[in-house]
Amino acid sequence: MRPIKNVFEAILKYGHDEDFSPTDSDEFSATDAPAGSKAKIDILAERIANGLPLWHEEDRIDYTGLTGAVRPRE
Repeated sequence: MRPIKNVFEAILKYGHDEDFSPTDSDEFSATDAPAGSKAKIDILAERIANGLPLWHEEDRIDYTGLTGAVRPRE
């Protein structure tokens, strides 16, 4: 029997995710992508799909050093 890889497979098999616990692995690394960015959302989706924890303790937690697009006033 193949082990359950992610929370979606657990829900399909058991009808709930109460017993599912993600596991750390070598592919679970921190991201510097800012919160709310497309890059961060894609990384979070990939983590879930791979059965990894959603949050890494070394993920970016602020916007220090980032610059945003400036829209000219009209």
